[in-house]
Amino acid sequence: MRIVLTFVLLTVTTAVLGQSPREIAKSSGIQGGLVVYVGSGGGPFMTELLANDSFVVHGLCRDPDETAKAREYIKGQGLYGRASVQQWNKNYLPYTDNIVNLIVAEDLGRVSTEEVMRVLAPYGVACIKSGDTWKKTTKPWPGEIDQWTHYLHGPDSNAVARDTRVGLPKHVQWIGYPKYARSHEHLASVSAMVSARGRLFCIIDEGLTADIRMPTRWSLVGTSPFPRLGYDQQYPYRPA
Repeated sequence: MRIVLTFVLLTVTTAVLGQSPREIAKSSGIQGGLVVYVGSGGGPFMTELLANDSFVVHGLCRDPDETAKAREYIKGQGLYGRASVQQWNKNYLPYTDNIVNLIVAEDLGRVSTEEVMRVLAPYGVACIKSGDTWKKTTKPWPGEIDQWTHYLHGPDSNAVARDTRVGLPKHVQWIGYPKYARSHEHLASVSAMVSARGRLFCIIDEGLTADIRMPTRWSLVGTSPFPRLGYDQQYPYRPA
């Protein structure tokens, strides 16, 4: 007799510590990326979610007057670009799959929990207000997405992943730097990429792109796989 055990990844919901936007963002554990606010406007609330320079906030507001007020407030604070808001009253969220790092919702309206989970990146967090309290839900890492922790996948150097989600690209998910490489005739400008627990690491040659004969300038870079534009963090390693 053969016994088959099935493991199902479930979301984990806990209480959020604190009520202010900064406290909610801190309690989420998210360090940067795309934050989506769903509520009744709240320009001050949205700008307070900009906990650091790695965040960009997009607000969805059902009321047109509240949307206009929120826009004026954001412009008045000089934060337009890092924060923006649009009128939205649909039963779905205007984002592709697995792109949002943090969702903060005072009122989801007609948007379902399944729709929230769809747009959240793996390890992304949804902080949803329920009554007078906030509840935090973390999206798990899908079991069918493998991790590439070494130069050749794993310590056995087999160079074969166990990923079953990979396939032909259908769209651009996000854009990262550098925009231009040094050369295709020598060592690639971006190489030795590895991935573990939702983060990417690689080495990048940041030397001048105009001439490959100019000296190299190597850096070790770590970034979230679901960032806004650019690096979330950079750890320079430049040998003499």
